[in-house]
Amino acid sequence: MARDPESIADRFIGQFDRALRTLSGQHDSHRPNPAGSVPEQPLEPAATQHAAGLMRVNHTGEICAQALYQGQALTARDPAVRTALLEAAGEETDHLAWCESRLDELNSRPSRLNPAFYAMSYAMGAVTGLLGDRVSLGFVEATEDQVCRHLESHLDSLPESDGRSRRIVESMHEDEARHGSEALARGGVEFPAPVKQAMRLLSRVMTETTYRV
Repeated sequence: MARDPESIADRFIGQFDRALRTLSGQHDSHRPNPAGSVPEQPLEPAATQHAAGLMRVNHTGEICAQALYQGQALTARDPAVRTALLEAAGEETDHLAWCESRLDELNSRPSRLNPAFYAMSYAMGAVTGLLGDRVSLGFVEATEDQVCRHLESHLDSLPESDGRSRRIVESMHEDEARHGSEALARGGVEFPAPVKQAMRLLSRVMTETTYRV
């Protein structure tokens, strides 16, 4: 394992700045918005509200992903693992930007609960990192597995005519699935089914609250 010249204090200061920028909104995407070429179709008010609720859930999920990755990177032992976590977090920033853009188009807003979910997710990520890099990478895979399940359910639930939201969710699903498989390939420990089930139950708290709040 290579020696890491950066102290945890240095990392924490940098990540505090990252947290402020994550929660401030208005993120820039490094990749084009996948919905850019998809024409906007008129939606009924109820369909617009439902699509906005789902995209708000997805936005909060990306807030949580940023926090988890940053917390895990803070306590990661191998600099190569930390670099991989931060690279994945960079791709998740694109997701934030895409979700924010779609919420604006739907005349909606992010969840007011984002700061609380960020803090809880950051703490969870830091604790997971302390358990070792293999456990931390396994946690990435287990988390991404839950995210993919949520995104698949959203694709089933989004209005068929809302092609812009659907294309964003499809692109996010591709990235999340890849992040999970890459985490296992780097040596992550695959979590047993009961643990993943418990994580699924916890994730429902986020989805059911941020859909409306």
